[in-house]
Amino acid sequence: MPKKQEPRKPAPSMRAKLSPEVADGIYVNVANVIFSGVEFIIDFGRVVPGKSEFSILSRIITNPAHAKQLAVVLKDNVQRYEAKYGEIKMGKMEKEGEKIGF
Repeated sequence: MPKKQEPRKPAPSMRAKLSPEVADGIYVNVANVIFSGVEFIIDFGRVVPGKSEFSILSRIITNPAHAKQLAVVLKDNVQRYEAKYGEIKMGKMEKEGEKIGF
């Protein structure tokens, strides 16, 4: 006689804790991604027109699996955004492959 399966217990939910400083956010318009065999490093910064330098404002270091999950989540959310608000137009620089911006 087959053994009766026990119902699965729901995974415990997690709540994000958001400090006021982090909740304010930072505006970025440039990102740089580098990687090694064990991690991805994503630097976020801001380019100001007319300046030859830009500041890195935040650095995220994560493992390859989390980087891939982030890519999937971003792609899904961009598709959902475009379904609701219309296609996101990419500027001229992105289409020509210049290095300023994302």
